[in-house]
Amino acid sequence: PFASVEEMDAAIIEGINSRVSPHDWLYHLGDFSFRGGDPAAYRARIRCRNMVLVLGNHDPIYADGRARPEFASLFTLVSSLLNVTVQIEGQAQILVLCHYAMRTWYRSHRGAWHLHGHSHGSLPDDADSLSWDVGVDCNEYAPVSVAEIAGIMSRKRFVPVDHHGSSHGQANEGRT
Repeated sequence: PFASVEEMDAAIIEGINSRVSPHDWLYHLGDFSFRGGDPAAYRARIRCRNMVLVLGNHDPIYADGRARPEFASLFTLVSSLLNVTVQIEGQAQILVLCHYAMRTWYRSHRGAWHLHGHSHGSLPDDADSLSWDVGVDCNEYAPVSVAEIAGIMSRKRFVPVDHHGSSHGQANEGRT
C-alpha cells in the first residue's frame, strides 16, 4: 500500500505517535528496522520514551541472538521473549510477547495471552487460541492498546493443543 519504504516508515511512525504518549510504554514485537535503515534516526522520530523491543529476525543481532549494543541502547529493554502482567478492569492479565507465533506458551492453559508479529497477517486467526498477531501491517499500521487486545481476546477461548487442560493436565493442577 506504500510507494516507498520512506512512505511506509512515515505512516508507521505517525501511527505510533498518534496513539502512544511520551510517557506510555510501547512494546514493539520485532523487526524494528530492516537492513540498510538507520535505527537511531527512526527511533528518534518516535515520541514515546519507554520503548521495549522484543527482538525479531530482521533486527541487528549476533549469531547467539543477543542484540548489538548500539542497537539495544535505543530501547528501555530488549529481550527475545517477555512475560508482562497488565491490569485490565482491576484483574491481572499475563501477556506473553514474542516476535514469533507459538502454539503453547507460559501459562497458556491458565488464560495467558500470546501476542506476536513476524507473519504479517499470513497466519489464519484461531478463535480457539488466546493468541493474536499484533503486527502493524495487520492493524492499520498502528500499535494496538491493551483495551483493544482485551476486546479481541474476549471473543476467543482456550482449547488445549497438548496435555494442558486434558485430564492429565488437570491432575497436575497447581504445577506450572
